[in-house]
Amino acid sequence: MQRVENEIARLINECDYEEVTELFNKLSGGKRLRAKLILKIAENHKDAPLLAAIVELIHAASLLHDDVIDEAMTRRGVASVNATEGSKVSVMLGDILYSKAFTELVAFDREVAKTIASSVTALSKGEMMDVKMAEFFNTDETLYLDMLYLKTATLIEAAAKAAALLAGKDAEAHALYGRNLGLSFQIIDDILDITSNEQKLGKPAMNDYVEGKCTLPYIYLYEALGEEDRKRLVASHAKKISKEESGWIEKKMQESQTVEKSFLLAQKLSKEAQKAMSEDPALVLILDTMIQRSY
Repeated sequence: MQRVENEIARLINECDYEEVTELFNKLSGGKRLRAKLILKIAENHKDAPLLAAIVELIHAASLLHDDVIDEAMTRRGVASVNATEGSKVSVMLGDILYSKAFTELVAFDREVAKTIASSVTALSKGEMMDVKMAEFFNTDETLYLDMLYLKTATLIEAAAKAAALLAGKDAEAHALYGRNLGLSFQIIDDILDITSNEQKLGKPAMNDYVEGKCTLPYIYLYEALGEEDRKRLVASHAKKISKEESGWIEKKMQESQTVEKSFLLAQKLSKEAQKAMSEDPALVLILDTMIQRSY
């Protein structure tokens, strides 16, 4: 991973703007999941670290924009750029990272570059869908999963596929792996938003629901409730809720096992991905580690 960090530092320094360097260095690098995937799949290719750095810049840019859209004051437990520098700076920093990533991407093989570039278009569509869906209480599981694929899974899918193209491996099998990894990863995050505490999350528990996001546990809960309880659940949507109300939601989720049902879907997707990569223990291990985050 040090090779990737070196490439990221080089690309940021090449932007030749001290404020960009300072702001970027304040960002938390996160898990670097996409970069790790690329290095594992194309470990012997000389351009794998650069491709990984490009994808991480794209991911960082998307998070900067996401924080502005969500008006998020923290990111991974620390103050977000829009909280400390304002939304305009956060958007512009994201634009610089996107632009630098695409400047470097054009040097790659056309199919590799197209794979990554197309995923950024899909990611932006997913973000727009997410914003629109926060305006109402969504009860459609398929619609939610479609949005989740575009917003979260598509860049992970693209990273795995592009790395496979670099390495001369089965691109479609690796794309399936990345897609299912991305979906199950986000479903687990949805679960953690409900079951974990603020110290671990870096944000308040049930924050998704307060922001207007109807994740799978809430969709499944709505399906399980009677008419009066459905009205009560919907009435709490997209607003700050009391401890009494959040306690009621947790109790109803426990009774209807909606968290467990969501986890079963994440497991199913994970197993499909494991099957596609059954001959690659390192990639299977990533799935196992990710699934274990919820408990």
